[in-house]
Amino acid sequence: MTGIQHFHHLDAALRARLFWQPPEKISVYDHPRVLATALGATLYIPADRRDLSTTVARRASEGISSMVLDLEDAVDDVRADAAMDNVVTTLQELGADSLPALLFVRVRSDRCIPEIADRLNGKMHALAGFVIPKFEAATGGRFLRQTEDAATTLSRRLYCMPVLESERVLFQETRDAELAELADLLGAHRTTVLAVRVGATDMCGSLGIRRDRDHTIYDVKAVAEVIAAIVNRFSRTDGTGFVVTAPVWEYFADHERLFRPLLRATPFRDHDAVRFRDMLVSRDLDGLLREISLDRANGLVGKTIIHPTHVAAVNALSVVTSEEFRDATDIAASTTGGVSRSQYRNKMNESRPHRMWARQVLQRARVFGVANDGITFVDFLTALANR
Repeated sequence: MTGIQHFHHLDAALRARLFWQPPEKISVYDHPRVLATALGATLYIPADRRDLSTTVARRASEGISSMVLDLEDAVDDVRADAAMDNVVTTLQELGADSLPALLFVRVRSDRCIPEIADRLNGKMHALAGFVIPKFEAATGGRFLRQTEDAATTLSRRLYCMPVLESERVLFQETRDAELAELADLLGAHRTTVLAVRVGATDMCGSLGIRRDRDHTIYDVKAVAEVIAAIVNRFSRTDGTGFVVTAPVWEYFADHERLFRPLLRATPFRDHDAVRFRDMLVSRDLDGLLREISLDRANGLVGKTIIHPTHVAAVNALSVVTSEEFRDATDIAASTTGGVSRSQYRNKMNESRPHRMWARQVLQRARVFGVANDGITFVDFLTALANR
């Protein structure tokens, strides 16, 4: 893997129209926070697919920059061994190419990482790291050490992404102690942890809940308060935090609506894209767009996805707008504190409380680019959907 560059699959003329500052090429050797931000929409793919190598290569060529080969929930018990063989073969086949994507493996047990490292030893491969489901403080250290041992065996940097979704994080009586222990554990392995992922589906399952298409995960209060606690503990800007990624949106098919669509018509009418808006609503992507907006408002970055049609929404809304960039640049340039009016004359910028926000925006600008003035997420959505 030589590097990833968002929107690389769009032609040069279209990129020039959309971007004032195009996305940079990001390497696996860039700072972990930059690399974690670059994950964007992370597609999970069942590891037992017969056409796994072809699928991954095709998705990468379509602009998906991070993928997870799922050995856990996506694979039946009887196919677990075959799926492991499939993963190793796929990593080797793709290792011979310059795959423009980060490729991770979601492990099934603590036997997976050593086995994969042993079978890939001495061979070219495309492995970037591992995703650890149901990560807990009591057992998680084993997976972190295994990842570090695998990196030594394979003589390359490998990352670990723990998924916080266990009942010890979910249930109120154990949550605070578990999060404190997790913070200590992950802090001790900081250079190995790329990002902290949130697994909302398992948490909902433990409570017998499945949210409808008309509701975001933030409407499920029992899970929303867990997300808030995870962000509070792991997204701190004092040097102890990590990038925290947003949970999956489960829906992608047509259905009968109970509530009015969540997507305003005006931005699409202004871009002569009303039919495109109707298509988004029919595919339940208006709910996804709403949830992505709430992810951002709650401090989460990127998103787990299970369907390729979700990629455009996540990555389009990750592009830094001209307004965001100018505000962030002004705030970052201020050395004396104080308050100033935004160049857009619609808000006040306070340099000290907004400084970390500005740094994160400028980091996102490196990864996803800065839109030209007058270009909105609708332009990016339509450009990506037409590919």
